[in-house]
Amino acid sequence: MLVDHHCHLDFKDFGPERDAVVARAVAAGVGVMVTISTRVAKYDIYREIAEAHPEVLFSVGTHPHYADQELDVPVSRLVELSRHPRCVAIGEAGLDYYYKDKSPYSAQRQGLLNHIAAARETGLPLVIHSRDADDDMGDLLEVEMTKGRFKAVLHCFTGGERLARRALDLGLYLSMSGVITFKTSEALRAIAKAAPADRLLVETDSPYLAPLPHRGKRNEPAFVAHTAAVLAEVRGVPRPEIALTTTENFFRLYDKALPLVGSKV
Repeated sequence: MLVDHHCHLDFKDFGPERDAVVARAVAAGVGVMVTISTRVAKYDIYREIAEAHPEVLFSVGTHPHYADQELDVPVSRLVELSRHPRCVAIGEAGLDYYYKDKSPYSAQRQGLLNHIAAARETGLPLVIHSRDADDDMGDLLEVEMTKGRFKAVLHCFTGGERLARRALDLGLYLSMSGVITFKTSEALRAIAKAAPADRLLVETDSPYLAPLPHRGKRNEPAFVAHTAAVLAEVRGVPRPEIALTTTENFFRLYDKALPLVGSKV
């Protein structure tokens, strides 16, 4: 079994085809999908998708692009909403310096701190978005860990070796997306090869970042199999071993998910 721990099934790219997308993923051996929150305001949509599909779980949080729009969401509200039986993570939240016209960096930082507080209080893993912000992200995580530990994954990891090392030293997980299959991703593949086996996850971040051989097309959870295949090749292990390892890692990090798979609320 494979797990796509980061997809966006609520996006309009899937629309009325959502049921078929989930069915194709299951047929491809993907037993669990986590549809990730980008705005707390859309919480009911994520909840309804997860309640409709026994293979789908969800998170609650605010993407850094929208951090300034939801700074009024208190930590207590994130904690409250996360109590839903099928909500298994906090986020995604983080720092994105690639786009200059999105949420102000100060709002992104405060939003991330709020989500860290919620992750600490709930014990749920924090899904972290980090793009072109390696040094600030590493510094913030190191400081925050001294204030109280929390579980987290750097999703769709595209950072450098230094951020990877700092995150792993703090106990975080690294998640590989379709980017690892791109011809220009030699440095990322080197990071994936060197990382401890018990800290790796795979994801699609669909509908974005379709892996080869689907690059340029709409991504979907079934395609996580291609990412896992390249990760297996990079690490020199059989594909079934990567599937088993990344699935075990998922349930260790997202421990609330273990009794939920295959059940409906």
